[in-house]
Amino acid sequence: MRACVPLIVAALCSLAWAGNLESCASRCNEKFNRDAACQCDRRCHRHGDCCEDYEHLCSVEEDPKEPEPFLELEEEMLEAPPGHLYSAPSSCQARCHEAFDRHQPCHCDARCPEFGNCCQDFEGLCGHHEGFSYSSDAITKEELQSISEKIYRADVNKAQKQDIILNSQNRISPSEARDQVDRCPEPLFTYVNEKLFSKPTYAAFINLLNNYQRATGRGEHLGAQQLAEQDAFLGAVMGTAVLKELDGFLRQQSEIKKGKVTGFHNWIRFYMQEKEGLVDYYSHIYDGPWDSYPDVLAMQFNWDGYYKEVGSAFIGSSPEFEFALYSLCFIARPGKLCQLSLGGYPLAIQTYPWDKSTYGNGKKYIATAYVVSSTQ
Repeated sequence: MRACVPLIVAALCSLAWAGNLESCASRCNEKFNRDAACQCDRRCHRHGDCCEDYEHLCSVEEDPKEPEPFLELEEEMLEAPPGHLYSAPSSCQARCHEAFDRHQPCHCDARCPEFGNCCQDFEGLCGHHEGFSYSSDAITKEELQSISEKIYRADVNKAQKQDIILNSQNRISPSEARDQVDRCPEPLFTYVNEKLFSKPTYAAFINLLNNYQRATGRGEHLGAQQLAEQDAFLGAVMGTAVLKELDGFLRQQSEIKKGKVTGFHNWIRFYMQEKEGLVDYYSHIYDGPWDSYPDVLAMQFNWDGYYKEVGSAFIGSSPEFEFALYSLCFIARPGKLCQLSLGGYPLAIQTYPWDKSTYGNGKKYIATAYVVSSTQ
């Protein structure tokens, strides 16, 4: 009998461990756990995988947390390898005002602005203020959260709940994002009310989608029609309540600049490419806390032979909404995390300025902008 005691203890420990993964005891609001039989994270009710005692044990709301990153900053590489759509350039992290090193792909020395060879995040990390506002002091975090809430409320052209039906299917852990495994046999979008696309800003945005090269490093030659389409889009979004909110805020700050966004982080583009069979939705690692649109999804997909490890996107937002938030963050926090608030939930956006070529009169453009964190 004495010999059986260790086996019984081991069996009881094993059962207790298994029971913990079938219960929310000591697991409330934990991150998604792929090894568990059921989940206790904040979004489990949307995925239908909550443990039976979730409502009983986890019904008390905790204080809102600071945004937690669900998306790593895009990997720093000299050249984008096959299978990656975009890679952020090298950084000035821990390199500010170092001596010039000709072996570096970009620079962080005091004279790099003069020669136009600074890394993209030089201004944000190294405090160079000439020609473009660093403005971490000029625009406070509280002001950013306040104006982003106003922009959120002003988005009257956003999709309503009944306009979009998502089939998000298999959620994976961040550690599995590099696997390139298609875990979702069905498309992401089950239904979209395409009457949305007849709204002026949607229609003007869609007209732009075939004007640009998807691969970096290729020149784009825009004719009169393409330039007219750009002007039409800018005219359409600038007339909306969303952009009027942003314009009023920036005029109070005495700073307005223009930017343009590149990258595959737009739900309309994703839907249209998926509809044509060019996008294959693989999985997702994050579904935002919003119960109406716009929402946020961080997903994995294959775009015409190119794999996107984690592509975050607003879902159901109007073009002017994204245009406004990305422009706001590019102006207020260029090359840095920009912490906002939407519907009472914290959210952060990362922008990068384009520094591979120069433009007249000190113009700067957005290389990419995307959501990198939210509540879990």
